[in-house]
Amino acid sequence: MEPNQTFLNLPDEKKRRIENAAADEFSDNGYRSASINAIVSRVGIAKGSIFQYFGDKKGLFLFIFGQSVEKVKDYLKEVRDATADAPLGVRLEETLKAGVGFTRKHPVIYRLYVRTLAEKEIPFRSEILTSIRRYSLEYLRSLLETAREKGELRDGVNVEAACFIIDAAMDRFLQALTLPHMDGGLGIHNADDEELKQRIKILCDSLLTGVTP
Repeated sequence: MEPNQTFLNLPDEKKRRIENAAADEFSDNGYRSASINAIVSRVGIAKGSIFQYFGDKKGLFLFIFGQSVEKVKDYLKEVRDATADAPLGVRLEETLKAGVGFTRKHPVIYRLYVRTLAEKEIPFRSEILTSIRRYSLEYLRSLLETAREKGELRDGVNVEAACFIIDAAMDRFLQALTLPHMDGGLGIHNADDEELKQRIKILCDSLLTGVTP
């Protein structure tokens, strides 16, 4: 979703205030209960400005979510490039560590993702979540294909299935950081930094046993 050119011409500081206020409102209250009045009150602009910039609440939400996804992609690209020469195990660990770092640095964005998983009334919800999973799988596939070229994978590994399993495990791990009921007794939710590193290594070592010799 692209906003009106009028929004794009705003000073960067004002655009950030609008984006931050909208992200807070959607992540705190979900799409259905989010209030445009609350957003404009916090930013100090006329309500009509939101509709001028984005058309409606749906347009605003799709723009905010799209911006959030781009931040995640940039984060993953940095990890992929920085670990290009590392073995697969290290790359998986660094990917999951980056995920933990992202949820801490951008808690509002991660809450928005969790809200989208749970709230069925969100417009284009299926398409949004499908695009997220598709990118995650493409990212993991690039790691596994590189590992195969290096001779790190055992013969007969189904890369698509392996990507599915790794993606599911990492997604569940990150959800457990913020949602106690997703922890499953592994102690992820209340773990300190050192404990998290240990749990990340244990998880990634377990995933490696399925794909390496």
